[in-house]
Amino acid sequence: MRLGAVVLTMGNRPEELRALLDSVAAQDGEPIEVVVVGNGAALPDLPPAVRTLELPENLGIPGGRNIGIEAFGPGGSEVDVLLFLDDDGLLPDKGAAEVVRSLFDADPQLGIVSFRITDPDSGTTQRRHVPRLRASDPERSSRVTTFLGGANAVRTQVFQQVGGLPEQFFYAHEETDLAWRALDAGWDIAYRGDLVLHHPATAPSRHAVYHRMVARNRVWLARRNLPLPLIPVYLGNWLLLTLLRRPSREGLRAWFAGFAEGWRTPCGPRRPMRWRTVWRLTRLGRPPVI
Repeated sequence: MRLGAVVLTMGNRPEELRALLDSVAAQDGEPIEVVVVGNGAALPDLPPAVRTLELPENLGIPGGRNIGIEAFGPGGSEVDVLLFLDDDGLLPDKGAAEVVRSLFDADPQLGIVSFRITDPDSGTTQRRHVPRLRASDPERSSRVTTFLGGANAVRTQVFQQVGGLPEQFFYAHEETDLAWRALDAGWDIAYRGDLVLHHPATAPSRHAVYHRMVARNRVWLARRNLPLPLIPVYLGNWLLLTLLRRPSREGLRAWFAGFAEGWRTPCGPRRPMRWRTVWRLTRLGRPPVI
Protein backbone atom coordinates (compact mmCIF):
# COMPACT_ATOMS: atom_id res chain seq x y z
CA MET A 1 0.00 0.00 0.00
CA ARG A 2 1.88 3.03 -1.31
CA LEU A 3 1.39 6.23 0.72
CA GLY A 4 1.94 9.84 -0.30
CA ALA A 5 1.27 13.05 1.60
CA VAL A 6 0.13 16.52 0.55
CA VAL A 7 0.89 19.46 2.82
CA LEU A 8 -0.49 22.90 1.97
CA THR A 9 1.22 25.96 3.44
CA MET A 10 1.24 29.74 3.22
CA GLY A 11 4.92 29.69 4.20
CA ASN A 12 4.27 31.48 7.49
CA ARG A 13 4.85 28.53 9.87
CA PRO A 14 8.31 27.20 8.94
CA GLU A 15 9.09 25.67 12.34
CA GLU A 16 5.75 23.88 12.61
CA LEU A 17 6.03 22.70 9.00
CA ARG A 18 9.48 21.24 9.62
CA ALA A 19 8.22 19.45 12.74
CA LEU A 20 5.35 17.95 10.76
CA LEU A 21 7.66 16.77 7.98
CA ASP A 22 9.99 15.22 10.55
CA SER A 23 7.05 13.32 12.07
CA VAL A 24 6.06 12.02 8.62
CA ALA A 25 9.64 10.96 7.85
CA ALA A 26 9.79 9.11 11.19
CA GLN A 27 6.82 6.86 10.36
CA ASP A 28 7.35 3.11 10.44
CA GLY A 29 7.26 1.16 7.19
CA GLU A 30 8.05 2.29 3.66
CA PRO A 31 8.96 6.00 3.33
CA ILE A 32 6.09 8.35 2.52
CA GLU A 33 6.67 10.61 -0.47
CA VAL A 34 5.71 14.17 0.48
CA VAL A 35 4.65 17.10 -1.68
CA VAL A 36 4.55 20.54 -0.04
CA VAL A 37 2.50 23.13 -1.92
CA GLY A 38 3.24 26.81 -1.31
CA ASN A 39 -0.18 28.34 -1.88
CA GLY A 40 0.72 31.71 -3.35
CA ALA A 41 3.77 31.90 -1.08
CA ALA A 42 7.47 31.14 -1.16
CA LEU A 43 8.54 28.03 0.72
CA PRO A 44 11.20 27.91 3.44
CA ASP A 45 14.16 25.54 3.21
CA LEU A 46 12.85 21.97 3.40
CA PRO A 47 14.47 18.51 3.52
CA PRO A 48 15.88 17.40 0.13
CA ALA A 49 13.54 14.40 -0.06
CA VAL A 50 10.45 16.64 -0.02
CA ARG A 51 8.99 17.64 -3.37
CA THR A 52 7.95 21.28 -3.51
CA LEU A 53 5.54 23.32 -5.61
CA GLU A 54 5.23 27.11 -5.34
CA LEU A 55 1.99 28.48 -6.78
CA PRO A 56 2.04 32.09 -8.05
CA GLU A 57 -1.30 32.83 -6.38
CA ASN A 58 -3.39 31.50 -3.52
CA LEU A 59 -5.84 29.00 -5.02
CA GLY A 60 -7.58 28.33 -1.72
CA ILE A 61 -7.50 25.11 0.25
CA PRO A 62 -9.23 22.80 -2.27
CA GLY A 63 -7.40 24.30 -5.24
CA GLY A 64 -4.01 23.97 -3.57
CA ARG A 65 -4.69 20.41 -2.46
CA ASN A 66 -5.85 19.45 -5.95
CA ILE A 67 -2.48 20.63 -7.28
CA GLY A 68 -0.82 18.41 -4.70
CA ILE A 69 -2.94 15.44 -5.76
CA GLU A 70 -2.00 15.85 -9.42
CA ALA A 71 1.68 15.99 -8.46
CA PHE A 72 1.30 12.25 -7.85
CA GLY A 73 -0.05 11.66 -11.35
CA PRO A 74 -3.66 11.96 -12.63
CA GLY A 75 -5.91 11.61 -9.60
CA GLY A 76 -2.87 10.73 -7.48
CA SER A 77 -2.44 7.47 -9.41
CA GLU A 78 1.23 7.00 -8.51
CA VAL A 79 0.24 6.06 -4.94
CA ASP A 80 -2.63 4.12 -3.37
CA VAL A 81 -3.50 6.51 -0.53
CA LEU A 82 -2.80 10.20 0.06
CA LEU A 83 -2.49 11.80 3.48
CA PHE A 84 -3.61 15.42 3.83
CA LEU A 85 -2.03 17.10 6.83
CA ASP A 86 -2.20 20.69 8.12
CA ASP A 87 1.19 22.40 8.11
CA ASP A 88 0.95 23.14 11.85
CA GLY A 89 -0.01 19.58 12.74
CA LEU A 90 2.18 16.70 13.88
CA LEU A 91 1.91 12.91 13.93
CA PRO A 92 2.89 11.86 17.48
CA ASP A 93 2.65 8.11 16.83
CA LYS A 94 5.29 6.55 14.56
CA GLY A 95 2.89 3.71 13.79
CA ALA A 96 0.16 5.90 12.27
CA ALA A 97 1.14 5.18 8.66
CA GLU A 98 1.11 1.43 9.26
CA VAL A 99 -2.39 1.70 10.76
CA VAL A 100 -3.52 3.61 7.66
CA ARG A 101 -2.05 0.94 5.39
CA SER A 102 -3.73 -1.86 7.30
CA LEU A 103 -7.14 -0.14 7.31
CA PHE A 104 -7.22 0.42 3.56
CA ASP A 105 -5.70 -2.97 2.80
CA ALA A 106 -8.31 -4.80 4.90
CA ASP A 107 -11.36 -3.00 3.48
CA PRO A 108 -11.55 -2.43 -0.31
CA GLN A 109 -14.66 -0.22 0.13
CA LEU A 110 -12.94 2.15 2.54
CA GLY A 111 -12.41 5.41 0.67
CA ILE A 112 -11.58 8.01 3.33
CA VAL A 113 -10.21 7.93 6.88
CA SER A 114 -10.57 10.93 9.18
CA PHE A 115 -8.02 11.30 12.01
CA ARG A 116 -8.67 12.50 15.55
CA ILE A 117 -7.26 15.98 16.15
CA THR A 118 -6.01 16.72 19.65
CA ASP A 119 -4.48 19.83 21.18
CA PRO A 120 -0.83 18.98 21.99
CA ASP A 121 -0.93 20.79 25.33
CA SER A 122 -4.31 19.81 26.77
CA GLY A 123 -4.89 16.57 24.88
CA THR A 124 -8.49 17.60 24.23
CA THR A 125 -10.43 17.24 20.99
CA GLN A 126 -12.72 20.10 19.97
CA ARG A 127 -16.36 19.22 19.35
CA ARG A 128 -16.17 20.44 15.75
CA HIS A 129 -13.32 18.02 15.06
CA VAL A 130 -15.48 14.93 15.59
CA PRO A 131 -17.34 14.51 12.27
CA ARG A 132 -20.58 13.08 13.64
CA LEU A 133 -23.51 14.25 15.76
CA ARG A 134 -22.72 11.99 18.74
CA ALA A 135 -19.35 13.46 19.67
CA SER A 136 -19.15 12.98 23.45
CA ASP A 137 -16.48 10.28 23.09
CA PRO A 138 -13.91 11.45 20.49
CA GLU A 139 -11.82 8.30 21.01
CA ARG A 140 -14.62 6.08 19.65
CA SER A 141 -14.14 5.09 16.02
CA SER A 142 -17.15 4.86 13.70
CA ARG A 143 -18.42 5.17 10.15
CA VAL A 144 -19.18 8.84 9.37
CA THR A 145 -20.54 11.03 6.57
CA THR A 146 -17.77 13.65 6.32
CA PHE A 147 -14.15 14.12 7.38
CA LEU A 148 -11.56 16.64 8.58
CA GLY A 149 -9.72 18.45 5.81
CA GLY A 150 -6.24 18.71 7.35
CA ALA A 151 -6.09 15.32 9.05
CA ASN A 152 -7.17 12.53 6.73
CA ALA A 153 -6.20 9.83 4.29
CA VAL A 154 -7.98 9.26 0.96
CA ARG A 155 -7.73 6.27 -1.36
CA THR A 156 -6.67 7.77 -4.69
CA GLN A 157 -9.27 5.67 -6.53
CA VAL A 158 -11.86 7.98 -4.97
CA PHE A 159 -10.39 11.00 -6.79
CA GLN A 160 -10.13 9.03 -10.00
CA GLN A 161 -13.80 8.05 -9.77
CA VAL A 162 -15.56 11.17 -8.42
CA GLY A 163 -13.03 13.95 -9.06
CA GLY A 164 -11.09 16.20 -6.73
CA LEU A 165 -12.08 18.86 -4.25
CA PRO A 166 -14.36 21.70 -5.49
CA GLU A 167 -11.85 24.46 -6.23
CA GLN A 168 -14.42 27.28 -6.39
CA PHE A 169 -15.21 26.75 -2.68
CA PHE A 170 -11.77 28.21 -1.80
CA TYR A 171 -12.36 27.58 1.91
CA ALA A 172 -15.06 25.74 3.93
CA HIS A 173 -17.22 22.65 3.25
CA GLU A 174 -15.04 21.29 0.45
CA GLU A 175 -14.55 18.08 2.45
CA THR A 176 -18.29 17.45 2.79
CA ASP A 177 -18.76 18.00 -0.94
CA LEU A 178 -16.16 15.30 -1.68
CA ALA A 179 -17.54 13.05 1.07
CA TRP A 180 -21.09 13.13 -0.32
CA ARG A 181 -19.85 12.34 -3.82
CA ALA A 182 -17.74 9.48 -2.49
CA LEU A 183 -20.62 8.03 -0.45
CA ASP A 184 -22.90 8.29 -3.47
CA ALA A 185 -20.33 6.28 -5.44
CA GLY A 186 -20.39 3.53 -2.81
CA TRP A 187 -17.28 4.33 -0.77
CA ASP A 188 -17.16 4.24 3.04
CA ILE A 189 -15.75 6.95 5.34
CA ALA A 190 -14.32 6.11 8.76
CA TYR A 191 -13.44 8.30 11.72
CA ARG A 192 -10.60 6.69 13.66
CA GLY A 193 -10.06 7.70 17.26
CA ASP A 194 -6.77 5.80 17.31
CA LEU A 195 -5.18 7.89 14.53
CA VAL A 196 -4.07 11.15 16.12
CA LEU A 197 -2.83 14.42 14.68
CA HIS A 198 -1.61 17.00 17.18
CA HIS A 199 -2.89 20.45 16.24
CA PRO A 200 -3.30 23.60 18.36
CA ALA A 201 -6.90 24.31 19.34
CA THR A 202 -8.25 27.18 17.23
CA ALA A 203 -11.54 28.83 16.31
CA PRO A 204 -12.57 28.75 12.61
CA SER A 205 -13.94 32.29 12.93
CA ARG A 206 -10.31 33.51 13.15
CA HIS A 207 -10.42 33.75 9.36
CA ALA A 208 -11.80 37.09 8.14
CA VAL A 209 -13.79 35.39 5.36
CA TYR A 210 -15.25 32.71 7.63
CA HIS A 211 -18.89 33.82 7.89
CA ARG A 212 -19.27 34.73 4.21
CA MET A 213 -17.67 31.60 2.80
CA VAL A 214 -19.35 29.23 5.25
CA ALA A 215 -22.75 30.56 4.16
CA ARG A 216 -21.96 30.76 0.44
CA ASN A 217 -20.45 27.31 0.30
CA ARG A 218 -23.29 25.81 2.31
CA VAL A 219 -25.68 26.95 -0.44
CA TRP A 220 -23.33 25.66 -3.14
CA LEU A 221 -23.02 22.33 -1.33
CA ALA A 222 -26.80 21.91 -1.34
CA ARG A 223 -27.27 23.09 -4.92
CA ARG A 224 -24.56 20.72 -6.19
CA ASN A 225 -25.43 17.58 -4.27
CA LEU A 226 -28.92 17.40 -2.77
CA PRO A 227 -32.18 16.27 -4.35
CA LEU A 228 -34.37 19.33 -4.95
CA PRO A 229 -36.88 18.68 -2.11
CA LEU A 230 -34.07 18.58 0.46
CA ILE A 231 -32.38 21.85 -0.48
CA PRO A 232 -34.79 24.21 1.36
CA VAL A 233 -34.91 21.89 4.38
CA TYR A 234 -31.13 21.68 4.66
CA LEU A 235 -30.55 25.42 4.20
CA GLY A 236 -33.49 26.33 6.43
CA ASN A 237 -32.04 24.25 9.24
CA TRP A 238 -28.66 25.96 8.90
CA LEU A 239 -30.25 29.40 8.81
CA LEU A 240 -32.06 28.64 12.06
CA LEU A 241 -28.93 27.19 13.65
CA THR A 242 -26.89 30.25 12.66
CA LEU A 243 -29.44 32.59 14.27
CA LEU A 244 -29.50 30.49 17.46
CA ARG A 245 -25.71 30.75 17.71
CA ARG A 246 -26.12 34.55 17.82
CA PRO A 247 -23.04 35.69 15.90
CA SER A 248 -21.98 39.32 16.04
CA ARG A 249 -23.87 41.85 13.95
CA GLU A 250 -20.90 42.09 11.61
CA GLY A 251 -20.66 38.30 11.37
CA LEU A 252 -24.37 37.93 10.70
CA ARG A 253 -24.24 40.57 7.99
CA ALA A 254 -21.36 38.71 6.31
CA TRP A 255 -23.24 35.42 6.67
CA PHE A 256 -26.35 36.73 4.90
CA ALA A 257 -24.17 38.29 2.18
CA GLY A 258 -22.56 34.90 1.61
CA PHE A 259 -25.94 33.15 1.68
CA ALA A 260 -27.21 35.45 -1.08
CA GLU A 261 -23.98 35.04 -3.04
CA GLY A 262 -24.44 31.28 -2.94
CA TRP A 263 -27.75 31.59 -4.78
CA ARG A 264 -26.74 34.09 -7.44
CA THR A 265 -23.33 32.71 -8.43
CA PRO A 266 -22.39 29.50 -10.30
CA CYS A 267 -21.70 26.55 -8.01
CA GLY A 268 -20.20 24.10 -10.52
CA PRO A 269 -21.83 20.97 -11.95
CA ARG A 270 -24.96 19.68 -10.23
CA ARG A 271 -24.94 15.93 -9.53
CA PRO A 272 -27.67 15.25 -6.98
CA MET A 273 -27.11 12.20 -4.82
CA ARG A 274 -29.44 9.24 -5.17
CA TRP A 275 -32.24 8.74 -2.66
CA ARG A 276 -30.62 5.53 -1.49
CA THR A 277 -27.58 7.64 -0.56
CA VAL A 278 -29.88 9.92 1.43
CA TRP A 279 -31.13 6.83 3.26
CA ARG A 280 -27.56 5.63 3.77
CA LEU A 281 -26.59 8.96 5.34
CA THR A 282 -29.65 8.72 7.56
CA ARG A 283 -28.70 5.24 8.72
CA LEU A 284 -25.21 6.52 9.51
CA GLY A 285 -26.82 9.03 11.86
CA ARG A 286 -26.62 12.21 9.83
CA PRO A 287 -29.33 12.68 7.19
CA PRO A 288 -28.32 15.41 4.71
CA VAL A 289 -30.65 18.00 6.23
CA ILE A 290 -28.62 18.44 9.45
